[in-house]
Amino acid sequence: MNALDGSNHAENAAAPIEELGQLSFPPVTQRHILNCSYHAWHPKYRAVTPKARLLPLPIPFLDYLRADGIVLPPEENPEWSDADSGIFSGADNEDEDEDEENQDPSVPWRETHEAIERMIEELGGKVAPKLNWSAPKDATWIAATNSMECRTPNDIYLLLKSSDFVTHDLQHAFDDTTADPAHASGNADGELSIPYHLVLRKWITLNPSLEFRCFVRNRKLIAICQRDLNHFDFLFKMQYKLRQTIQEFFDIRIRDTFPDPNFTFDVYIPPPHDRVWLVDFNPWAVRTDPLLFSWMELLTLEELPEAVGTESSEGETNDEAEDEDEVIDIWRPEFRLVRRDDPEAYGFTTPQYSAHKLPKDVVDASRGGEGNLREFAMQWKEALRLAEEQRRDNSEDE
Repeated sequence: MNALDGSNHAENAAAPIEELGQLSFPPVTQRHILNCSYHAWHPKYRAVTPKARLLPLPIPFLDYLRADGIVLPPEENPEWSDADSGIFSGADNEDEDEDEENQDPSVPWRETHEAIERMIEELGGKVAPKLNWSAPKDATWIAATNSMECRTPNDIYLLLKSSDFVTHDLQHAFDDTTADPAHASGNADGELSIPYHLVLRKWITLNPSLEFRCFVRNRKLIAICQRDLNHFDFLFKMQYKLRQTIQEFFDIRIRDTFPDPNFTFDVYIPPPHDRVWLVDFNPWAVRTDPLLFSWMELLTLEELPEAVGTESSEGETNDEAEDEDEVIDIWRPEFRLVRRDDPEAYGFTTPQYSAHKLPKDVVDASRGGEGNLREFAMQWKEALRLAEEQRRDNSEDE
């Protein structure tokens, strides 16, 4: 976490770069943002998305997510650390901050907590969480699995409360947007209300090389690229098939059914690469990462058809097989992969989401109580407290 244009802005395609200046996006309205919310589009595309459950979130639960600090509901059978570990045990902990640590923050939203437990069980015992737009990918450092795999409600709460992406969903969803005159209903400031949902998707192991981001302008698929910024040599041998499969999926499933003409969407194409899973929608806005493209390219890319003959399975044109009179014009989106010598290849650049991670000593401390979420939260809070004391001491010395 993770807005489209309600009008047709084809003139952007032909506008000179110098006229665009600071990236002239079509106006991003609050309605466009809501159209990209998982709860808004999932019912329409349920048949082509991974198995998931959606849970409307009450205000007390949202207040819990927004609150500072991490206090987790008590577990029925907490697996306290071995006494020999020297780190917390049920007996050791009884006299320390008893009032704070033994309180149950889920009391005001107990029904939500119990519903989450049921959904995890219905989805096979392991899920990946997200809110309306964003998944807490930036907070996986704090999880015992170092991933978004969650087996208990507390696993979910810890990820959600540790994620800057989720905080953005909760506090800044409508930043840099305009009111939509066609949908005037809203609060006193004219802002539309957001029906927040928790999305729990059945946990499956995805091959990151087969995830792609697709860019749609004026209801035309103009560009496709990898989501994982590493070089995968085998993709180049099957790029024609991948592009054709995504194009057909877009034409049949999405082009005329999504409410806005400009947007991006993410897909996953598992072997044998003849079926597409819809993963997410994202706004046509600077907040969406263009990955192997730049937004300047996407805003100015000309939508000219390409004159081709027949195309071989390797993606090469075979003009000799067609007479000149039989050459047809077709549009093919720009398909970009990470090449062997690209600077993005092999992860030599800054680690993904590094700006959202805590210092290494805090991460190491969180791993000290392996599997114990309560220990993670307590150690993290203590590390933050010590860091704040050190900052104050340094300020006084200066």
